[in-house]
Amino acid sequence: MNTRRSITVLGSTGSIGCSTLDLVERDLDQWRVVALTAHDNVTLLAEQAKNLSAEIAVIGNPEKYAELKDALVGSGIACAAGAEALVEVAKIPTDWVMSAIVGAAGLAPTMAAIERGAIVGLANKECLVCAGDLVMQAVKDHGATLLPVDSEHNAIFQVFDFNRPEGVSKIILTASGGPFRKRSRQSLASVTPQEAVKHPNWSMGAKISIDSATMMNKGLELIEAFHLFPVPEERIDILVHPQSVVHSMVEYADGSVLAQLGSPDMRTPIAYSLAWPARMNAPVKKLNLAEIGTLSFEIPDEIRFPALRMAREALRQGGTAPTILNAANEVAVAAFLNGQIGFLDITNIVEDCLSAVDGSSLAGLDDVFGIDAKTRRTAISAVKALV
Repeated sequence: MNTRRSITVLGSTGSIGCSTLDLVERDLDQWRVVALTAHDNVTLLAEQAKNLSAEIAVIGNPEKYAELKDALVGSGIACAAGAEALVEVAKIPTDWVMSAIVGAAGLAPTMAAIERGAIVGLANKECLVCAGDLVMQAVKDHGATLLPVDSEHNAIFQVFDFNRPEGVSKIILTASGGPFRKRSRQSLASVTPQEAVKHPNWSMGAKISIDSATMMNKGLELIEAFHLFPVPEERIDILVHPQSVVHSMVEYADGSVLAQLGSPDMRTPIAYSLAWPARMNAPVKKLNLAEIGTLSFEIPDEIRFPALRMAREALRQGGTAPTILNAANEVAVAAFLNGQIGFLDITNIVEDCLSAVDGSSLAGLDDVFGIDAKTRRTAISAVKALV
């Protein structure tokens, strides 16, 4: 890159946001941090904003505004708070936006960045799960560039022949299998949040770690892949790969299978997105296949991990079904992390919500937010019934 790229990081205090800023801090001659946002973590947000000389910092929780304002006194950094402020900051004309707000809360700010034609590094898979057709149409209409940051979709993006998609036979999403890959379903009933967040390979936030443990994360990624790549659902496979070295694969009509490999470090796909279309140095452990020795693969068990089946069924049903799936899962995961429900209750609540909430088509974001709110109320009631 010959010019300094201006950036916005939506969700700068989470795992992806911190990894993004770790890369940025290593070469500030290349990057100018304009805006940073967080939901609750005022202390870290203010520290990041001051360290990187950001122009504005936004806290999603409006009750934290005074605290943020006090933390930034004398810095010259502007501040704001609330959901509307998150959308407005996403509209600031920066060159590149990292969308790393966790969950459906990231949808409106991400759409705001897309609608101004930004280059968006998408680490929020829920945007495409909740409103995939609407998001991809907005990308097309506004000339935005959507670069997947999830390691699996980033891998596919790097080896997918977009100029000749008819030559693609299938996409193969790899999954680590999470921390309970070898556990019986019966034994999962007693799993604690502390056990579930201990991913064997990746360093991730609590919500995505739980999604990995239930394998809902891979179900959400299936839906995300369907929207990102011109391949029908029945030709998107999932394969468990415990070493997390092969991040995903694309099979072609001639029998060739192209894969992207690397050490399990999110800074690699973030760096790819951050520097795109160029490449940049990233401080990750270089892959040593001789040291690893063996790469293994297995078919996922949808009996022990029914989230995979539910996600595929929701994708086939279409309309609001994926939105319902995501909203119910967010509520259930939060309840599990708070110690209100058991591990197996997560997918049970999701399945109950998919049956209980009436589905329909999605004409716009208001429809998405409406069904999201309705599903959350249903899921909260289900949680209360178990407490």
